[in-house]
Amino acid sequence: MSLYDRQCELEFARLQSRLDRYFINMSMECPYQLPYTATFYQALFGPITDRIMEIFLAAGYRRNGNSLYTMRCVGCSQCVPIRLQPAEFSPNRNQRRTLKKNSDLSVHFNSVQMSEENLDLCEHFLSARYPQKNNTALGYYSGFFLNHIVTSLELHYRKDGRLLGNGIIDIGENWMNAVYFYFDTGEAARSLGTFNILTMIDFCLQKNIEYLYLGYYIKDVSGMQYKTQFRPCYLKKNGGWEAME
Repeated sequence: MSLYDRQCELEFARLQSRLDRYFINMSMECPYQLPYTATFYQALFGPITDRIMEIFLAAGYRRNGNSLYTMRCVGCSQCVPIRLQPAEFSPNRNQRRTLKKNSDLSVHFNSVQMSEENLDLCEHFLSARYPQKNNTALGYYSGFFLNHIVTSLELHYRKDGRLLGNGIIDIGENWMNAVYFYFDTGEAARSLGTFNILTMIDFCLQKNIEYLYLGYYIKDVSGMQYKTQFRPCYLKKNGGWEAME
């Protein structure tokens, strides 16, 4: 375990002893359509410091709206937090091809907004990829993306002014957290999910951000597989962050 992770672990243990009583288990149908009941161990927060968010991310926690959570599902442990250290990354041939393929796009940072444009694209994405009951763009923005905990931004990807993709991120001094990415499914050949991560890596390098959290890697969910193509990557397993073989 690195000195950084050891320090984060010590600080998290102190936080946990104070905050654990505020966390509850919430069970529901698995959002990734695995045959298990999903149990979110979560608590609502007000604004927190950059360092506290960093410690929770290093401990494998995720953000959903104003909640921080980790998974405690009975019979399933497939949700494995994954992170990168951008300074170590070197793009492979396919990723370089993706960069070239999307060189015609403009990239802009924006505040997180429930604009008509954003909602329309998100709604079409959810309908095409995750058409479960109650999956709506309005619900994702109001209950998931928007928050009062940390600084969050959107990464807009445009072609001749038309919005093709939008990445929701949280950002701190030494970390970036990929919250969600949705895109025009008619542009699937562009590999926009890969391009979004490559863009985040580049921004982290420019700002000397050491850790980029990519959410969960789930072995049996095909839509999560591309995350492990960014090497080296690290998985939160056995109490620490381990390089994926």
